[in-house]
Amino acid sequence: MSPAGCPHVNSFKVDNWKQNLRVIYQCFVWSGSAETRKRKAKSCICHMCGAHLNRLHSCLYCVFFACFAKKHIHEHAKSKRHNLAIDLLYGGIYCFMCQDYIYDKDMEQIAKEEQRKAWKMQGMGEKYSTWEPTKRELELLRHNPKRRRITSNCTIGLRGLINLGNTCFMNCIVQALTHTPLLRDFFLSDRHKCEMQSNSCLVCEMSQLFQEFYSGHRSPHIPFRLLHLVWTHARHLAGYEQQDAHEFLIAALDVLHRHCKDDNGKKANNPNHCNCIIDQIFTGGLQSDVTCQVCHGVSTTIDPFWDISLDLPGSSTPFWPLSPGGDGSALNGESHTTGATTLTDCLRRFTRPEHLGSSAKIKCSGCHSYQESTKQLTMKKLPIVACFHLKRFEHSAKLRRKITTYVSFPLELDMTPFMASSKESRMNGQYQQTVDPFNNDNKYSLFAVVNHQGTLESGHYTTFIRQHKDQWFKCDDAIITKASIKDVLDSEGYLLFYHKQFLEYE
Repeated sequence: MSPAGCPHVNSFKVDNWKQNLRVIYQCFVWSGSAETRKRKAKSCICHMCGAHLNRLHSCLYCVFFACFAKKHIHEHAKSKRHNLAIDLLYGGIYCFMCQDYIYDKDMEQIAKEEQRKAWKMQGMGEKYSTWEPTKRELELLRHNPKRRRITSNCTIGLRGLINLGNTCFMNCIVQALTHTPLLRDFFLSDRHKCEMQSNSCLVCEMSQLFQEFYSGHRSPHIPFRLLHLVWTHARHLAGYEQQDAHEFLIAALDVLHRHCKDDNGKKANNPNHCNCIIDQIFTGGLQSDVTCQVCHGVSTTIDPFWDISLDLPGSSTPFWPLSPGGDGSALNGESHTTGATTLTDCLRRFTRPEHLGSSAKIKCSGCHSYQESTKQLTMKKLPIVACFHLKRFEHSAKLRRKITTYVSFPLELDMTPFMASSKESRMNGQYQQTVDPFNNDNKYSLFAVVNHQGTLESGHYTTFIRQHKDQWFKCDDAIITKASIKDVLDSEGYLLFYHKQFLEYE
């Protein structure tokens, strides 16, 4: 597609084409009034399969709605020779002859005018910005036709969630997941190929959820279908009792992982390895080195992980406190001047050698007998999204309690000191703890924080999410308010979500 536009669009520009296009935008795309939104909800279903999902498109030549993902709209275009269709979610025009989303100056002008009208009717004013594409942007649109440009003052993607009865544990995790950049890109680009029975796939429901979040609607969403599917596939979470947000996160990732295997169309050579979007984003490799105290032989295993659970001071676990100023503190810009425990402290505790004791002897392959040993955990492979679980809820035979110790966490985190490669360098005498400004492989940025207020028996979950750089919002079920960076960093912290700053593409 050239900046001049699509050569096939002239076949649509006859008679009252402008008026017809305005009607489509008013009734089926932007839907500014409550009446048009109700009409859209009732009428916009695929005329072939009857589904609301799979990115509906409307034919520009006749009243016909059909799925884009299942190529029902493609079949209509081929049989009727109707070459243009409009995306009912974003309003983009797709040409089946060019096999791409197109840009036409006249159509773009109409789209912007109707969009502004709809926003004004919904009371949005000028919060959501429009843009006039430059020649460079038009070229980028050809390669990325489905990517939407979001400006620094845009609030698309922010939407409250109705509490359905002690479901704040679910709402806070949904907010974190819907603001995970690569997960958002996956679900908004129709890359899921569902092979399950209708209405039973959690990935399909998440796809619909992402479309709801990024549709521009301001009213809180009611996630009743998501709750039903969670109850169906994770029965231990069923019921209206308050559940643990961390437990829900792991259960949700597990179900999503099982429902979206092989969505990228590639079969892994290793049958135990999965290339699904969940594993691509959240899975890391944890290296465990067990060292014999007699022959110093090392047995190494690497296990996958979705999150890292960290012990806190005040718990019944040993090895606290740590001496301040050790590896990682200065590197991550954390200070012990206030005496506060830092996330780096917790990671140092997690990755330090631990003596297993005489009651936990392990058979050494070198000594061929049971010997005392030490165990050390390090990061062999870092995930794109690193989730840290601060173990605030302690359950033992003697007591059940919440640990309220404040843990300082940074906006930017460097995981280099906790890598297996750093340990090997130290053992070989090659490691120097200096900041390399050109080595960004292990650097992360904070983008979501889940907090728990209250006691173990009675509490409430909320989430801080980062919409843009240095722009944060607090999500408290249906209520979303602006938050400062200080609000975020001063919060207690239960689940911390960090995203890699730089990605390597295969």
